[in-house]
Amino acid sequence: QVQLVESGGGLVRAGGSLRLSCAASGSIIGPNDMGWYRQAPGKQRELVATFTREFTTNYADSVKGRFTISRDNAKTTMYLQMNSLKPEDTAVYYCKLQDLATLATYWGQGTQVTVSS
Repeated sequence: QVQLVESGGGLVRAGGSLRLSCAASGSIIGPNDMGWYRQAPGKQRELVATFTREFTTNYADSVKGRFTISRDNAKTTMYLQMNSLKPEDTAVYYCKLQDLATLATYWGQGTQVTVSS
């Protein structure tokens, strides 16, 4: 079993920055994909940024140039640096991990990001 715990959310003014963290623990054996998703009120959950095949990064068009995804060398902690935040970035941000051997998918509990205008 894998546990994911997000942190770093909060309230920030437009133009500000936040850094989200996702700490993974548990039975992470083989290669895995990790990523950040978000869900705004009344909307579907959407991709923000991901690592695919552990190395390639992928970003939603709406955050390109403003957000940066990274992970530590042990690949147990993932980060999302969010700069130039906009009110439309307001959402609950979720961390996701997919075990590429078993295809099992795990989600964190989410962290709220609120950007005021």
